[in-house]
Amino acid sequence: MNGLPLLSVMTWAPFVSALVIMFGARHRPRLVRWTSVVGTSISLVASVWVYWTYDRVAAGFQFREEIALVPSLGISYLLAIDGMSALMALLTSIIIFAGVFASWTVKERSQEFYALLLVLVTGVYGVFVSLDLFILFLFYEIAVLPMYLLIGIWGSSGQIRPQGIFGWAMGRTGVGTKEYAAMKLTLYLLFGSAFILVGILALYVANGSQSFSFLAFEAMQFDSTLQTWVFLAFYVGFGILAGIWPLHTWSPDGHASAPTAVSMLHAGVLMKLGAYGVVRLGMGLLPEAAVDWAWLVGTIACINIVYGALSAMAQTDLKYVIAYSSVSHMGIVLLGAATLTTNGLNGSVFQMFAHGIMTGLFFALVGLVYEKAHSREIFKMGGFGSMMPGIATAFTIGGLSSLGLPATAGFVAEFLTFLGAWTSDHPWWLFPGVIGAFLTSIYVLRVAKQIFWGPKTDDPHFQHLPDAQGPEWAALGILVFVLVLFGVVPSLAVGPVDTFTGPFLERLVGR
Repeated sequence: MNGLPLLSVMTWAPFVSALVIMFGARHRPRLVRWTSVVGTSISLVASVWVYWTYDRVAAGFQFREEIALVPSLGISYLLAIDGMSALMALLTSIIIFAGVFASWTVKERSQEFYALLLVLVTGVYGVFVSLDLFILFLFYEIAVLPMYLLIGIWGSSGQIRPQGIFGWAMGRTGVGTKEYAAMKLTLYLLFGSAFILVGILALYVANGSQSFSFLAFEAMQFDSTLQTWVFLAFYVGFGILAGIWPLHTWSPDGHASAPTAVSMLHAGVLMKLGAYGVVRLGMGLLPEAAVDWAWLVGTIACINIVYGALSAMAQTDLKYVIAYSSVSHMGIVLLGAATLTTNGLNGSVFQMFAHGIMTGLFFALVGLVYEKAHSREIFKMGGFGSMMPGIATAFTIGGLSSLGLPATAGFVAEFLTFLGAWTSDHPWWLFPGVIGAFLTSIYVLRVAKQIFWGPKTDDPHFQHLPDAQGPEWAALGILVFVLVLFGVVPSLAVGPVDTFTGPFLERLVGR
C-alpha cells in the first residue's frame, strides 16, 4: 500500500460515495446505506493503515502528496500527516463509520442525507491532512456548510418556554426550533471563518505572497505584533468551533436539534477540528504569541470546564446535558494545550480523541432512546435498564469515561491534562479542572440512575421498549470497544502523539 496516495484515498472516498449515491442510488435506500458503508470503510481502513505504519522514530510529516494547483499564487494540493493529525483522522473514521450505522433508520430523503454527511466528513479529513492553508480553509468551509441543511431538514425541534428579560426575543426568533439552531450555528461558524481567513492572508502577505504552505510559514519568524493579533484571530476563529466561552451558545442548540449522526460528527469531530486549528495554526505558527496568550487560553478553558458542567447539571433535556458536557470537556482540551507542557499537550490531544469517541457514543445512545421512547425529558423516563440493557450498559460505560474512571480513555486524557496544569506556570488551573470532573460525576450518574437504573416509570408509553437492534449494535459496539481499548492501552494514542508534542514544545518554549 506504500505506493498508494493513502491520504487522498482516505479524504476523497466519502466524496466519491456521495456522488455515487446522488447519481446512481437515488430512490434505492438499501443501496444508499451500503454505498455509505463502503465509502466510510475505505476511509477507515486507510486511516488505520496510516496510523499503524506511521514511523514514530522518524516522526514529522509523512505520507506526503503534492500537486501544484495555482503556482503563481503558491497554492498547491499538499497533504501530509503527523502524530496529532493521524490520531484525528482515525477519530474521524471511527465516528463516521459508526454514524452511518446509527443513521440506518433514516427514511426521509435518505440519499440526500447520506450524501451531505459524506461531503461534510470529506471536509473534516481535508482539514486534518492539508498543509496548504488555502486548501485547508476550503476544506474547513466544506466541513461547516452542510450542517445547515442537515440540521434544518433532518433535525428536530424542541419546545423552550420564553422566560427572563429576553423572553420576548426568544419567542420571536424561534429558539428551540431546528431552523433557529441551523441558522445560529451557520452564522457563528461563518463569523469565525472570517477571522481565520484574515489570519491566513496576513501570514501569506508577510511571507511575501509566495506560498500558502504550512511548512513555509513554520520556517518563518513573524513580527511580534503580527503574531499577537493573528494568534487572537485564529483563537477566536477556530475557538468558536471549539465552543470557547462565551462564543459557545450555538453548540448546545445545534447539538439538540441535529439528527443522530450529525450530532455525533458535530461533537465528536467538528469541535475537535476547532481545537486542532488553535493548536496547529495558532500555536504552531505563532510561538511567541502562543506563550504570551497562554494565560488567556487557559483561563477561558477553566471557565468552560466549570460553566459547561454547571449548565449540564441544570438541564432536563438529555441532549442538552450531553451538549453542555461537550462544552465542559472541550475546556479540558484547550486547558491542556495552554499548559505548554508535554503531559498537558499529550493530554489535550488524547482528550480530543477520548471525548470524540465518548460523545459520539452518547449521541448515538440519545438517538436510540429518543427513537424508541419518543422523549428526551430526563425526569419523565425511568427504569429503562430492564427493557434495554444493552443501551443502558453502553450509556454507563460512556458516562464512566466522561467522569474519568480508570481503564477508560477519559481517565488517561484528564490525568495527563491535570498533571500538565499542575506543572505549568499557572498551577491554579488544576482546581477548576478537578471541580469540573467532580461536577461531571454528579450529572452523569444522576442521568444514568434516573433513566436506566432507577425505579420504573408508571407512564404507559414507556412500558415496552426494545433494546438496540441490528445495525444499531454495530455503532455502539465499535465506540464502546475503542473507548475501553484506548483506556487500557493508552500508548496506542500517546505514542504517536508524543512524536508531535516534543518538537512542537521545543519550538514554543525550548523544552
